[in-house]
Amino acid sequence: MPQPRMLLVVTGDDFGYCPRRNQGIVDCFLAGGISNVSLLVNALAAREAAHMAKRHNIPIGLHANLSEGIPVSPSLRQASTLVNQQGFFLGKMGFRQALERSQLCMKQVELELRAQVRRFTELTGHLPQHMDGHQHVHVLPEVREVFAQVLSDLRIRYTRVPVEHGLLSCSWLPEHLQTFYTQVEKDAVDAIPVFRRHGIRLPDVYLGLTTVGQNMSVPSLQRALRLALSPGPSSSSGSGSNRLVTAELMVHPGYPSTQEGGCGEGPDDFSQSTDRQHELSVLTDPAVLTLYSQERVQLCAFKDL
Repeated sequence: MPQPRMLLVVTGDDFGYCPRRNQGIVDCFLAGGISNVSLLVNALAAREAAHMAKRHNIPIGLHANLSEGIPVSPSLRQASTLVNQQGFFLGKMGFRQALERSQLCMKQVELELRAQVRRFTELTGHLPQHMDGHQHVHVLPEVREVFAQVLSDLRIRYTRVPVEHGLLSCSWLPEHLQTFYTQVEKDAVDAIPVFRRHGIRLPDVYLGLTTVGQNMSVPSLQRALRLALSPGPSSSSGSGSNRLVTAELMVHPGYPSTQEGGCGEGPDDFSQSTDRQHELSVLTDPAVLTLYSQERVQLCAFKDL
């Protein structure tokens, strides 16, 4: 068997969101479509998800959530800068707007992150093998400093940095997504030295912004992989065609949510759409497994990097 050119962690996000998401993610793992999962510990079906990961020996990390649903820390559910009058997090854009206005207390951010790690440990029996942020909140200004400190203190070795090679050339992305993803990348670039200063390890390459939902296809995955394997990204070892690249591909497989699911407010539109099942179908397509073989991509977990 030829030496791999890439070690690729394919992470199924939002594990625990609802029973149908859990089943889809497990089915995807068993079919070889993903190699790793990221758990939302404040979600409806988090306990079931943790049991399923243990049963099927699925590598699992924490999808730290500061933007959707109810805080894990009881003290933050009322009169906290992180929640609205109903006791729910402020939402993907609401969180960012409050941060820009200097309305968020970073001590409360730290308290909630540590509470979520404790909940993860209670559910799984071990610390997360990696920790990233739901809706990319972990790379935001100020938050990234707190996030990195928590990872360092708890010796959680890996995180995600969503900087994707070739994003700006993806003309098919809607303007609002292009704008959001461009800002995510800017924040992520600024987060890299913060994480490195705290000794947090990062894969060489990130993939996933350009292949979410209906944008995922065999050709789009092929394009993303070939860009990642081009001479641009830094590498772990070697040079040229013999270099070994480490990478993470963020994905969201599952079956559409019904009325149940989410983190306290019910399932969102993306979860109720067919986009999750579309990703599941593409990731388990034999053509994708053939693509990995042709490009000498070996799937693994963060602990294998």
